[in-house]
Amino acid sequence: MHLNVLKNTVLLFVFIMISCGCLAKPISKNSNTNHSIIQNDSTIIVGANRTQDYLPLLEGKKIGIVANQTSVIFKTDDGFTHLVDSLLQLDVSITKVFSPEHGFRGTADAGEVVKDGIDTKTKLPIVSLYGSNKKPTANQLKNIDLLIFDIQDVGARFYTYISTLHYVMEACAENNIPVLILDRPNPNGRYIDGPILEMEHKSFVGMHPVPVVHGMTIGEYAQMINGERWLTNKVTCELTVIKMEHYTHDSLYHLPIKPSPNLPNDQSINLYPSLCFFEGTNVNAGRGTNTQFQVYGSPFLKNQTFSYTPKPNDGAKHPKHEGKLCYGVDLTNEKQLNQINLAYLIKAYQATANKTEFFNAFFTKLAGSKKLQKQIEGNLSVTEIKQSWKTGLDAYKKMRKKYVLYN
Repeated sequence: MHLNVLKNTVLLFVFIMISCGCLAKPISKNSNTNHSIIQNDSTIIVGANRTQDYLPLLEGKKIGIVANQTSVIFKTDDGFTHLVDSLLQLDVSITKVFSPEHGFRGTADAGEVVKDGIDTKTKLPIVSLYGSNKKPTANQLKNIDLLIFDIQDVGARFYTYISTLHYVMEACAENNIPVLILDRPNPNGRYIDGPILEMEHKSFVGMHPVPVVHGMTIGEYAQMINGERWLTNKVTCELTVIKMEHYTHDSLYHLPIKPSPNLPNDQSINLYPSLCFFEGTNVNAGRGTNTQFQVYGSPFLKNQTFSYTPKPNDGAKHPKHEGKLCYGVDLTNEKQLNQINLAYLIKAYQATANKTEFFNAFFTKLAGSKKLQKQIEGNLSVTEIKQSWKTGLDAYKKMRKKYVLYN
């Protein structure tokens, strides 16, 4: 008994010391990431690192964790340890892990069904929250007193981690289980842009009436879900957010762990809100290459000097236009965006000979409205399209202010 107390005291001291570590290591000059992303602000401390603030909340409780490969505690030597491993070392009683799209280790394709299983390292049961089971069931939440949510998001409405957040909060509200969010930065948190989702087009790639780029951290977004009563039957869950220290929405930084297989670096994360629209067209957005969401092309875009051939790889077992020569545009050296760039989409549409085959049904889900497709087909300019977003964006920004935790 005395040895266990001593062990936990020492480990707790170590983790508190770790908690003064930075968000991530600075980008080296030889990094393959976007040249316009500057060195990290080493003063930023993510929620997971603030162990002294949340370990007391876990004491004596059976814990469930929603986590993936980004759920880590950073060390002062630029390394990191997985949150699950760290808490187990402190004898925190973790009973179950829930995994989002791409799985617990983050290796599954986008849209691939992730199966339940057992984590080979910890032997903990893993429950998939992607596929047919997007919302934890009452049975899956049995013997859980508190659920931790700790996942790195990228700040885009169609990135499904915030949809998983919605269903987790809803299930916990219905089963009287508190949710603890360990907050992390939004790499696209410097701006707000895009059309507001119309609720008749609600789907797993867009569940709330927010713009494509919502400008909120996971913790702020959770507060908005609660505050706006977006959960079924307008229930709210008991929510605690462990805030970051020294973070602002203007912070520029590098994510040391890719949040999903097809967002390998800062450039792809920055371009993602603009290029993901291509997922609803006959244009490939770099899946099946090493420059995912940094190039785009298709066999139907002629008169382009750049070309590539998508091939199966990690995160894209069968990419769009697999094995076919695609003509398009290389954006690997594009300057950092602080708004959605619709020019890529419009130019690709205009360069496609058979325009009736350009869009597919998924495009409306991504856009959250049928209007954007009609505007592009009607040859509206970027300025005209963005002007049509203004009223919705102004109303959203006013609502957002109620839930912002950082400057």
